[in-house]
Amino acid sequence: MSQLLDYLVENEASFRKARLPALYSDFQSQRTLNPDGYQANVSAWRRALARIARSGLAPSARAASPNLLVLNCDEQLLRALESNQYGQPLALGAVVREALSQKDLMPLHDFLTAKSSIYARPWSVWNLASWTMKQLGVSDILKSDKLPAGQFVVIANVEEAGKQFQASKSAAAAAESRFERTFSKAHFYRTFNDQLVEGKQLSNTDMDVLLHFLSRDKGAILYDGNTVKIQPPGQPIEAAITEEDASIAQLKELLIYLTHQTSLLSARIDELTHAAKDAVAKKNRIAALAALKSKKLAETTLERRFATVHQLEEVAAKIEQAADNVQLVRVMEASGEALRSLHAQVGGAERVEEVVDRLRDQMAAADEVTSILAESGGVVVDEGEIDDELAALEGAEQARVAEAERVRKEAEQAREAEEMRKRLDAVERLRPEREREEREKQEAREELAESMMSSMSLEERPEPQAAS
Repeated sequence: MSQLLDYLVENEASFRKARLPALYSDFQSQRTLNPDGYQANVSAWRRALARIARSGLAPSARAASPNLLVLNCDEQLLRALESNQYGQPLALGAVVREALSQKDLMPLHDFLTAKSSIYARPWSVWNLASWTMKQLGVSDILKSDKLPAGQFVVIANVEEAGKQFQASKSAAAAAESRFERTFSKAHFYRTFNDQLVEGKQLSNTDMDVLLHFLSRDKGAILYDGNTVKIQPPGQPIEAAITEEDASIAQLKELLIYLTHQTSLLSARIDELTHAAKDAVAKKNRIAALAALKSKKLAETTLERRFATVHQLEEVAAKIEQAADNVQLVRVMEASGEALRSLHAQVGGAERVEEVVDRLRDQMAAADEVTSILAESGGVVVDEGEIDDELAALEGAEQARVAEAERVRKEAEQAREAEEMRKRLDAVERLRPEREREEREKQEAREELAESMMSSMSLEERPEPQAAS
């Protein structure tokens, strides 16, 4: 297999080896005989072409900065995909035509010069007739099997790069102020070039395609061919690039250039200083003087560059401050209009006083009606009866509490009496056992005394005399 086909087999799931014979065959006849198989093969090749372009491995794009969003279709692409076993993909021309008809691919020139969004699908009699012929398979009869040649924008790759741009931290940081949101085309390219496709850099053609896409089709930026201005999220979309925007972009570009010059001059001064020291060490007075003169000239130039950079930074700060003032005035103007509208709805202080007076009158009338109704139809309450009823309730409550306390004390006394009875019963049960133990001890003492007496009587008895 070719190197490009090996890459697809390793990275594209639909290009497993078992499917290669079908993908490399002329499957155009399956459009009517097996529509599902036809669409599966076409979809697999569309994804493969998008991946080939995004990888930078397209054969005509092997340069320092290959196109990642634009695919070059020609005989070189067919040869790069050619396999010793399967040959060239026979239906690749049909795949490209299908992609062109569905606007998955667009000719580069048409994409860059289109006035309306690529997502617009205007219907016409011709489009309707073309669609009908396509569904019937008639249009394919009139077409050649040859691969359409040219440069085609891969819409899927452009959309992915657009998502990466809108999600990038640089775009979020740039949206904070008008000065930060405005770029020259070259400055925009340097800032975002390595943030849109992982591990790769866009070519100049890719960047031009992306700028047209973000401006015309997504409304994420304003772009006039030279100046780029990021649209702030959540704010009204601005109409066009203004002269002030172009001036800001040029100012930022000049600042970047001069800052780069100061870095180069600083490095040059360090290099000349080192050269002068080496010349002195080698006792080469002429070389040392030449290095010192060049160093002095570089220092003078550097000083002027720093002064210019400082002036430009002051100008940039003033521009940014002026832009903030414009925004502040607009906000204040809008706030004033909002307050005026709200005050108009209120009707002024006189109308408010009138409304409050009418409200007070109505509240007073309501109180008066309530008082009249209370006097005429209300029930007269005897305060004495209420006091007597309250006293009765309090007495009943005190009696209930006293009875509960008496019952509690009786229960407590009964519980204590029961505990005392249980202790006495326990003592009574232990008394016979103690008496038995005392008797046993007494008997033991008596036996011990008797044994001692017996032994003493045996010792006092006289021994018998021996016969003479």
